[in-house]
This record gives sequence, C-alpha cells and structure tokens, in this order.
Amino acid sequence: MAQDLRSFVAAYSEANPGEVVRIAEPVSLEHDIMAVVLEYERRRRNPILVFEKIRGYDMPVVCNVVASRRALAFALGVPESELAAEYARRIKEPMKPVVVADPSFRRHVVTGDAVDLAALPIPVYFPGDAGRYITAGMLVARDLETGVETEGYHRLQLKGRNRMGVSLHSRRRMFEYQRRAEAKGQALPCAIALGLHPIVSMGSLAYPPAEIGKFEVVGGLFGEPLEVAPCATLDLHVPAAAEIVIEGEILPGEREPEGPFGEFTGYFSRRSTEHVFVARAIARREAPWFQSIGSGRAGDHITTLGLIREAEIMNALSRAIPNVTGVHVPLSGTSSFTAYVSIRQGRPGEAKHVIPIVLGVDHYLKLVIVVDDDIDVFDESDVLWAVATRMQPDRDLVVISGSLGAMLDPSADERGVTAKLGIDATRPFGEPFGEKLVMSAQRMAWARALVDRLS
Repeated sequence: MAQDLRSFVAAYSEANPGEVVRIAEPVSLEHDIMAVVLEYERRRRNPILVFEKIRGYDMPVVCNVVASRRALAFALGVPESELAAEYARRIKEPMKPVVVADPSFRRHVVTGDAVDLAALPIPVYFPGDAGRYITAGMLVARDLETGVETEGYHRLQLKGRNRMGVSLHSRRRMFEYQRRAEAKGQALPCAIALGLHPIVSMGSLAYPPAEIGKFEVVGGLFGEPLEVAPCATLDLHVPAAAEIVIEGEILPGEREPEGPFGEFTGYFSRRSTEHVFVARAIARREAPWFQSIGSGRAGDHITTLGLIREAEIMNALSRAIPNVTGVHVPLSGTSSFTAYVSIRQGRPGEAKHVIPIVLGVDHYLKLVIVVDDDIDVFDESDVLWAVATRMQPDRDLVVISGSLGAMLDPSADERGVTAKLGIDATRPFGEPFGEKLVMSAQRMAWARALVDRLS
C-alpha cells in the first residue's frame, strides 16, 4: 500500500468524486482556511480541502484529511460500519518498521541560521488564538531510558525564526519522555513530521503497551511495516513519506507562556505545559504540501479521537463483557469526554460493571451511558430516549469524585482533576418492562421504497 499523503488523496478522490475539493482562489492564512472548513461543516460535509494558492507563499495547504469516518474507513479499506472494529483488531497486531535510506523529504535541507519557520504557511485559525499554530505536526521522539519511540499530535505555537511553544497537556508518553530527559538536565531530541497518510495519524493516537512503539502500531494498521527514514541531523526516525520534517529539541528547564488556542472542547484554552521547542533544521521534499488540521471542534481535529477511543473501549470491554454490541464516542462530547455502550445483558449488574471499565480506558472520559442492544449508539436521540425511559437517578447513576481528567476540560480544576458519571440506561435485568414499539422490517422496506418513488 502507498504510504504517502498524495497517493491517498488521489485514490480517495477517484473513489469518492466530490470529496476532494481543490480551491484555486487565493486565501489568507489569517482565519480563511478555518472559515472554509466551518462552512463545509455547516453544510454537513467534510471533504478533503486543498488550498492551492496561499497569499505570500508558494506552498499549498491541505486539510480535512482525517475529518470524516468515510475517509478513515477508506484508508483502512473497510466499510464505515466496520471501521472501529477493524481498527481495534489491527492495533493488536503491531509490525516493526523498516528503514528507507534516501527519503524524499531530504531533497532540501536547511540548518542553522537558514532555518526560518515563518517561511512555512502556518495558519491562524480563530480570532483570539495567540498566533500561528502548527496543528498537523506529528511530534516524534525516543525515550532516552528505554529507547522506545513515540509520535503524537501536540499544538505548536510559532514564537520566532526557530522557536515554538509546545504543550504536552495530554500527559501521555511525550510528557513522560520529556520529564525523564529534563530530570537528567538533557534536552529531548524531537522531529515534527508534516504531511502524513491518515493511517499514520490514526496509529499515533493509539494506546499500546509501554514497550511497543507507535510506528509498530502504524505498521499493524497498514498491514505491512511502516517505512521510516533517519532525520537529516538527528539520531531519530520519522515516516519516510512525510512532506516536511522539522528537526530540533524540547529544552530542559525552560517554560514560556503558550496560548490561548481554540481547542477540541470548543473553547479557547490558556492551559499549557509551556514547553519550548527549538528547530535546528527543516527538511522537505520537492514542492511539498503543508498539512493543517482545523482547530476547535472541527471534524479534522476530533473524528480520529473518537474512533481511537471506540476501539480501545471495545478491546478493554471484550476481556470482561461477553456481549458488547456497540461503542460510540460522539462528536457532541468532543470525541473525548463521552462514551455510549450497548450490551446484550446476560447477568445482573453487568451494565454497571461496564462503567468503571470504560472510564479506566482513558482519563479524558468522564461520562459513560450504557444501553441495551436494541438502542443504536450512533443515534443520540435513541440513546437519550433510553436515558429518559429506562433510567432512575436514585439507582442508576455512578459518580466518581476527584479523578484524573483532561487539563483542557474547562469544567475541570486547574490540575485537570474532575468528577465522572456513569448512567445505566438499560432495562432492569430479569424484571418485567414495557414493550418497545417496533415496526416490522418488511413493512419498513415497503415504506422506504414507496417514499423513494414519491421523492
């Protein structure tokens, strides 16, 4: 399988006419890109957008690559209905990467005083953002103690010619790798890879065991080893098909104000770990594409977050609950804070047993609603109907106080500590309950055909 962004966009365009939109009209980096993304979302569309002419730059900007479940399913080669299950299966089959000696991103390399980050078409997304932000930069680093690599998205604010603020607020591997390096008084060598196949993006968000590198997970998703290549100036590997690679380090013992920035919560966030990244080199392929991910609650920002959490929840529940029939982490909950789970109850207390398992999958999750298998977890109206008609607050709520949460959750305290809620919206097990109104599949098929003819 081709592992580069350009091949994916071309194949997706051919298979889904109209789902790759090329915009030839000149646009500004100040808010224009985000405004177009928002207008398409207002129309309930998430096409890949290629902005061919950025005023003042000779480099196109591509965004919305990971904005839709349709695109993510196409990347994995499965129907949308099988996306989360297939992702959940493949992340359990990691493959070690293979090294490519001469990657295309090393065609042009600048170092030292020639490094100028402002030469890249880095957008400002919303009025109120602190400045220009790299949002689709995959930060890659290696643990100085174990040698295990990681990759992940972290917001990067342009501060100067070779300086960016970076927030490691997810408090996952990158945060820990930097903490360990800083404890030794050392900088953490890092590379920022831009312009990546969506499978690389999906793999970077997985939660593998500590001894498994993220590139191995990406290989499992591809079904073949990920091709990686050495950086131009660092002892570090990055995806060989990257369009642009920024090489540098996160400084030890230095903090600078970073933000505010329009985050996945739909609010501006001023919370940040305030780390400092210094660029030492920029490597790029011939005529590179600059990739952007829309900020705020844009599908480009949060669709993958929901998918990854659905898969991780499925895998966690499968070890304890035999009849899980659906998992959805909806966009309405920022693809991070809310999860819906449907089960076919087989034992008393099973629904409530689901709740702590799901909350334990990811510290970002703070609301879990468990429903019966006759409820469609992808239909929020159906889920809320179950809450309204099957839940009693005095028996069906589970509340956990003082738990680890997301620093960027505006309702959490400044340390990211939050409360969590589970709702058992299933019918009482083994007890008589009202009969649900259901129309036969045969009559619905007839009605569907009739309405089609009338339309």
